[in-house]
Amino acid sequence: MKYRTLGRSGLKVSALSMGTFSFGGVGDFAMVARQGVAEARRLVDVCLDGGINVFDTANMYSLGRSEEILGEVLEGRRERVLISSKARMRIGEGPNDEGASRFHLIRECERSLKRLRTDHIDIYFLHEWDGTTPLEETLSALDALMRAGKIRYIGCSNFSGWHIMKALGVAEQKGLPRFVTQQIHYTLEAREAEYELLPIAIDQGVDVMVWSPLAAGLLSGAFTRDRVPADSRQAAGWSEPPIRDRERLWAIVDVLTDIAGARGATPAQIALAWTLTRPGIASLVVGGTEERHFRDNIAAAAIELTSEELDRLNRVSRPAYIYPYWHQHNFAADRFGAGDLALHGAYEDLGKI
Repeated sequence: MKYRTLGRSGLKVSALSMGTFSFGGVGDFAMVARQGVAEARRLVDVCLDGGINVFDTANMYSLGRSEEILGEVLEGRRERVLISSKARMRIGEGPNDEGASRFHLIRECERSLKRLRTDHIDIYFLHEWDGTTPLEETLSALDALMRAGKIRYIGCSNFSGWHIMKALGVAEQKGLPRFVTQQIHYTLEAREAEYELLPIAIDQGVDVMVWSPLAAGLLSGAFTRDRVPADSRQAAGWSEPPIRDRERLWAIVDVLTDIAGARGATPAQIALAWTLTRPGIASLVVGGTEERHFRDNIAAAAIELTSEELDRLNRVSRPAYIYPYWHQHNFAADRFGAGDLALHGAYEDLGKI
């Protein structure tokens, strides 16, 4: 396993993290899996043996049951690992049962700590943007939790570019803690993050932890144009992530399958290996329902793709060169910095547009 420094911090995280989205199976999460303590323990053991040191959860996964299971499974070995959790989503019917208010964040952090059987959370994420709560209130609440020793680092998840930059600006102006990471959806199929979020990762030191890096299994090789596995979350009715161009998806899967076959690897391994080459990526949060899924994913961290393989994957998947980026390509390329190249590097083969 390889380890990467997370953002502008001294924290080392494994290139792959373990997602616990499937622990519990309460409510709609049953469409993903219903893993209990015994099964979760086996999967966590596989990940620990593979060198994974980050275990990711959230207060709303199975209405807190995911945190409870993770806390029980990690008891006695908590100091060996990092735990990341999240708050912001609705977890009840009351008016303050969602959001990024001081009330909600502090209450939910304390509840998560009890479920996780720990005195601190290593990385605490705002799970989603809250446009109604002042950022000063949100960041000061996180600051209070940090000063109390209940959280160590903070991040955001599912923010847009301007949301992140506004939060970083408020943090600087008010002397409040800044995000060291952003947890986002980013895959060969979904590369929209390259427009703003990856450049921010490079320019501002807010490194990326990727959720669902295999697009909920669609890039694993188990799905084809004509086959949806009967035991998949899609077959059960799960609709995330949305796929807007099915033919493009299958064209990407075709290239993954071809490269994997030539290497004696799996399409999932090639997809993960590609994502690990992208700028600003710190860790990929992988999930699975069986031990073999995690063993397969962990092996991806050792794969080094050739420039030809990377070029094939880039060409079949790169997003549209939208404005103002095509204009910058034509007239500003000689002045690009590292942040610019997080996007524009994928289009260097193009002439003037």
